[in-house]
Amino acid sequence: MDSRKRTLTKAIIWNVIGLISMACVGLIATGSLAVGGAMAGVNAALGLTMYIIYERIWDGVTWGRRV
Repeated sequence: MDSRKRTLTKAIIWNVIGLISMACVGLIATGSLAVGGAMAGVNAALGLTMYIIYERIWDGVTWGRRV
């Protein structure tokens, strides 16, 4: 089981990668850095929250684990 600190660290690193990717997609799609950045920010906040919840739920699932 991962510690809460490890889960949070993994989530933040993954989110930074997603933030950069989404900002580029938003910029390309809209032609606006402000709109692309806003899209990326919303996506990053939602993604971080959902990833943490997802990881914590899976920590409680024993299926497929080898002891």
